Amino acid sequence: MSKRVWIKEPLAILAENADGGVVIEGTKIVELVPKNCKPVKNVDEVYEAKDSVLLPGLINTHHHFYQTLTRAYPDALNKELFPWLTSLYKVWEHLDGEMIYHSTKLALSELLLSGCTTASDHHYVFSEQLEDAIDIQMSVAQELGMRVVLTRGSMSLGQKDGGLPPQSVVQDEQTILDDSIRLVKKYHKKEDGAMTQLALAPCSPFSVSTALMKQSAKIAKEYDICLHTHLAETIDEEEFCIKKFGMRTVDYLEHTNWLHNRTWLAHGIHFNDEEVQRLGKANVGICHCPTSNMMLSSGICKTLELEKAGAIIGLGVDGSASNDGSNMIEETRMAMYLQRLKYGSSKITHQKALHWATKGSAQVLRRDDIGEIAVGKEADIALFKLDEIQFSGSHDPLAALLLCGAHKANRVMIAGNWKVIDGEILNFDTKKIIYEHTNQSKRLYKKAN
Repeated sequence: MSKRVWIKEPLAILAENADGGVVIEGTKIVELVPKNCKPVKNVDEVYEAKDSVLLPGLINTHHHFYQTLTRAYPDALNKELFPWLTSLYKVWEHLDGEMIYHSTKLALSELLLSGCTTASDHHYVFSEQLEDAIDIQMSVAQELGMRVVLTRGSMSLGQKDGGLPPQSVVQDEQTILDDSIRLVKKYHKKEDGAMTQLALAPCSPFSVSTALMKQSAKIAKEYDICLHTHLAETIDEEEFCIKKFGMRTVDYLEHTNWLHNRTWLAHGIHFNDEEVQRLGKANVGICHCPTSNMMLSSGICKTLELEKAGAIIGLGVDGSASNDGSNMIEETRMAMYLQRLKYGSSKITHQKALHWATKGSAQVLRRDDIGEIAVGKEADIALFKLDEIQFSGSHDPLAALLLCGAHKANRVMIAGNWKVIDGEILNFDTKKIIYEHTNQSKRLYKKAN
């Protein structure tokens, strides 16, 4: 018999009619408790949450875990996207399996500590020594107990074929397609509460061929999985697409059979009004990456226009070489502030930003079992205490999370199991994770230099 656990009377909660807390049984939320009420059935355990703000687990819809090894990398500082990528590809071509293991472990740990319970990663660097990169990432996710939607990225157009990446990190297309099918069959789970899912993710229009985009779409349709790529992040990318393929990015999406509701795009900044309407009509998902977009000076996503048209907006921290962190609650704050610059304070509320980080992100990943505190949803939750100095004097606890700058969860639960207690990951030595990761970062630097 599963225990019934009452998360009792939180200081604030991102849910309606649940001021008395939530009851969890097994992996699911089974009851919302109204204010001044008790659960309708007896519970086995009570967690007093009166000093904590209760959120659905945050959901990260775009990342590059391996980039935690190249944060604040000297040769990549103060550059826009294309020169930034060019300088870092020369480093990333030296990645190996040990580096992927430790970078994944650190990135997932960092996300978890920030209240994130589901993470998507876009890994697309496959040198000869990295053919099992996704398998390594899956093993780390299972070790930590994180819910993941990993994407099998790909690059097939190297510099000699007019692409951006060096030949050392591109693969032939049949290898990419065969491995994509292998990974889907091995890891993609379709049931509610799935801990591992897979999507296909050609890196971008300037690093893969049209044939690979079309074949990826065909496989995704056959196996009923999602598609993901970078799109319309910069003006340079738009110009590249016109020069290379004779069409703008959204035209290219349609041309390659990607303009549909199984697709989500990272960044999605440089769309014109007509393209916004087409993306909305197709119910495409857009992952807004505010910190990365500011760091690389890429632009500001048209979130409200896209939503009004029918597109779905979620959030992602993007790679830790263009952020340079993996913190979802901080990213939610950045989304609120960057979007206020575009639309004003009254239209971009703290509730709006938190929606993007939770239910919005779940919808981007085409999941209806996570992202909300509601009966029947997975018991993925994050509790934040307002006991640090920056919260002193705050009055609205939910607003204070973003306005005052929360950066670390006190407790995190995934599928009904506590993963973080008192700000520490259960059964994991964070200092050891940092130490081992730092050593791998130094190894990579030496190999590249």
